[in-house]
Amino acid sequence: MSKSTTITVSRETRELLHKLKGRKTWDSFLRELALEELRKKREKIREELEKLLELEYEDVRVRSWAREF
Repeated sequence: MSKSTTITVSRETRELLHKLKGRKTWDSFLRELALEELRKKREKIREELEKLLELEYEDVRVRSWAREF
């Protein structure tokens, strides 16, 4: 089993999280929450990259260090 730690949060935050977690353990609930946030951030970045790839070559500004590759 891995080591555990304590995270300090306000009572209001804890109550809100407790309502959201339901019957899950704190570990699985917080891991699920963090993974969902990462998924959303990756999706947003993927959408931004798709927009860049749709631009004409002249519209995309490439940093000087990136031109070397």
